[in-house]
Formats: sequence, structure tokens, C-alpha cells
Amino acid sequence: MSKVTAKFQITIPSEVRTEMNIMPGVEMGFKKEKNRYYLTKNPRVNPIEKWRGAIKGKMRSDEMMKNMRGYGIESID
Repeated sequence: MSKVTAKFQITIPSEVRTEMNIMPGVEMGFKKEKNRYYLTKNPRVNPIEKWRGAIKGKMRSDEMMKNMRGYGIESID
């Protein structure tokens, strides 16, 4: 049994998190059937896919990584 905090949050037991493969960033929801509510995981939202394309630009991702890491830059002597 989980307790509701002052901010109306609950802790999902580790067994449930493991079985449902719940990780930080996964969107969860509630479904009502008759007099009960059920915790549901949004299967359509992948945390990685959610951010795909968030950085707009003409540079490909591998080029962007090389640029950020400094590959291909001549040393300054």
C-alpha cells in the first residue's frame, strides 16, 4: 500500500515498476472502470522517441556529435 504525499504523489512499488517497465519520463495514466481506477502506461510514448527531432538544424546527428566533441579541428600550435 502506498501513501499519498502532501503534493498528491504516490510511490509505485518496485515490483510494479519492474513488471510494467516503468522508468523516469514514462507517461502514466488512470483508467476508470465501474468503481475502480487503474494505473495505465501509455504504450505509444517512448521516452527516446518523444524527443526525436527536438533539435532543429541542417546538420546530421553524427556531424553534430563530431562538432561538439571537437573531431576534425586542427590543433592550434
